[in-house]
Amino acid sequence: MTEIVADQIAVDIPILSIRARSLRTIALAKARAIGGRIVSDGSHVSVIRALDSVSFHLKNGDRLGLIGPNGAGKTTLIRVLADIYEPTSGRLERRGKLVPMFDIGMGFDEEATGHENIKLRGMMMGLTSKEISARTQEIAAFSELGDYLDLPIRTYSAGMTLRLMFSIATSVQGDIILMDEWIAVGDASFREKAHKRMLEIVGKAGILVIASHEKNILLQHCNLGMRLEKGSVTDFGPINQVLERAAAQSEAVP
Repeated sequence: MTEIVADQIAVDIPILSIRARSLRTIALAKARAIGGRIVSDGSHVSVIRALDSVSFHLKNGDRLGLIGPNGAGKTTLIRVLADIYEPTSGRLERRGKLVPMFDIGMGFDEEATGHENIKLRGMMMGLTSKEISARTQEIAAFSELGDYLDLPIRTYSAGMTLRLMFSIATSVQGDIILMDEWIAVGDASFREKAHKRMLEIVGKAGILVIASHEKNILLQHCNLGMRLEKGSVTDFGPINQVLERAAAQSEAVP
């Protein structure tokens, strides 16, 4: 059964030792400017609470859209769900094969060839050598890069590199898909093909969690919405209602 249970998740990110007072003053001012809440961890280090008491339960078939202003904690939450950040407190339970689909360029080596980067990125995604070999031909075909795959990716255009990154990232199907914005890459023809690939992956997944500022994307793909502000959940429910309340709140602010 595919499932995510988050219970009172909190994440504290250290800012700076209080011994460096002048730099600490600057750091605290910056943290407050982006809406973070400064707390003490009981030592000589001040921390910003990026997530505070976040709880929710997602089951098979749920598609959760995360909304909120920049610095609200959306990306932090996605990274917690992906095991990149460990919660400072609280409990996280996850059942199902996880496929993070953000930071799709992580692990790429500009001096390595396209084929070599397929292997490097595949290993970072947790694939075995046999699994990578089985997917290489399909990845190469989808990328439409042909003989360029034998060249270092530093010789690629930005669009070509993104096509390779996308082709690798979407070569694995999972039960839980995590996205920090909807992925759209390439020229018009490749973008259409990429969009169809994304629809296939999301359609087969048990759970989708996506952070986005695009209302249409959220309405098209999500049934649930969560609004975060300063690391706390301020609204949770059907996506259309959450978006409507967020819009009304925004209009009410002078």
